[in-house]
Amino acid sequence: MTATTPAATAPPHPAAPAGRLRAWATRAPLLPALIFMIAVTQLPFVATLVISFFDWNALYPEARSFTGLGNYSEVLTDPALRKSVWTTVLLTVTVVLASLVLGLLLALLLDRGFRGRGAVRTLLIAPFLVVPVAAALLWKHVLYNPEYGLFNGLLHWFGGSGAPQPDWVSDTPLLAVEASLVWQWTPFMMLILLAGLQSRDPQLVEAARMDGAGSWQIFRHLTLPHLRRYLELGALLGSIYIVQNFDAVFTITSGGLGTANLPYTVYQSFYQAHENGLASAAGVLVVLGSLVIATLALRVVSSLFREEVSRV
Repeated sequence: MTATTPAATAPPHPAAPAGRLRAWATRAPLLPALIFMIAVTQLPFVATLVISFFDWNALYPEARSFTGLGNYSEVLTDPALRKSVWTTVLLTVTVVLASLVLGLLLALLLDRGFRGRGAVRTLLIAPFLVVPVAAALLWKHVLYNPEYGLFNGLLHWFGGSGAPQPDWVSDTPLLAVEASLVWQWTPFMMLILLAGLQSRDPQLVEAARMDGAGSWQIFRHLTLPHLRRYLELGALLGSIYIVQNFDAVFTITSGGLGTANLPYTVYQSFYQAHENGLASAAGVLVVLGSLVIATLALRVVSSLFREEVSRV
């Protein structure tokens, strides 16, 4: 008869609490930044969201009342506010498409080797580095001014004293705002697309040339499909910023002549009409639209990273 020894009991593992302590110790330095980010971004948004449910005029603070979704209904049904939403969409789509086309042309140019390419690249990037308000002032006074602006000066130089001297801002207000934004955002699109061009496999291009493919065929069947993700990324990132653009509209036209977009309408409702609830509702709609576009942009970025990892 053999004696059986009792099973040895496993000793407690003190490593688990120690591991949790180490994990919290490594995360602790990030807590102040996290708290600061929540206090600066999330708390104001929550306050704006709460105010958007009230009929609240700053001139009559005692008369405020809960209105539910009334402010949102007014934003979406008021003709002036609906027009500002349409202006925002039109401004964003026009600027993004024009910037993408021009940025693609410039990226194709800079992808070629030529003397002074570094200097040309620096000069082409410069408009994106200009402060937005300064860029809008530059276009309004240096280029558009009907008396001493560069555009009318060129018309007078080439057409003589009888050449027309249009008032660019008054005659084509929305186009004037779009042109200034296209000038500023084309370098951004160019940088993204240039990065995409330089990530192509040169062996595929060389093989296509050896097979007799021309430049247009290479661009259509190799370059353009390769740049699809980069074009999507540029369009989404550009849309995020241009949807929220305020500087160019405020500086060039002051929101007049049919150029008031939704951010300018928020400013007008809040600072001029003192309608806190209505302005908050419009601001929440802008944020929600930006979040949708940002989510799509993050998905495109993630797919780009996955493609790069799969190539390695």
